[in-house]
Amino acid sequence: MVNLRINGQEHELDVPDNMPLLWAIRDVVGMKGTKFGCGIAQCGACTVHLDGVATRSCVMPVSAAKGEITTIEAMSDDAVGQKVQQAWLDLGVAQCGYCQGGQIMNATALLKKTPQPETQEIVDAMAGNLCRCGTYNRILAAIERAAGKEASS
Repeated sequence: MVNLRINGQEHELDVPDNMPLLWAIRDVVGMKGTKFGCGIAQCGACTVHLDGVATRSCVMPVSAAKGEITTIEAMSDDAVGQKVQQAWLDLGVAQCGYCQGGQIMNATALLKKTPQPETQEIVDAMAGNLCRCGTYNRILAAIERAAGKEASS
């Protein structure tokens, strides 16, 4: 048995210790917002927060997931997450939308750590999140808007 605290709720799961956190969240707990992308922590689609730190859930075994796990489902109740999501909507960031949960989770973790990041800090922090649709300029602009900075053009 593995105990996980996800979005403020305790979950006791009868899963193998080495099961990736992603599959526990999606298939066992039933929260489908966290996506499978590459399975090797290279694309960012599976990003969740573990004690506020952006973490790739596809390679993290549930046995190592100690602390508070936050998924995209909880961002509507998070003040910074709300700002990020509103900026995403205002600037029409998403195209296909598949990567956007992970993008928002990474952006929210960045803004919680660095509320007023410089443009290069945003670029560096988001470099590991891939978007097949290529909306990187809108992602950057949305993060700057959520940070209260003038949106990039």
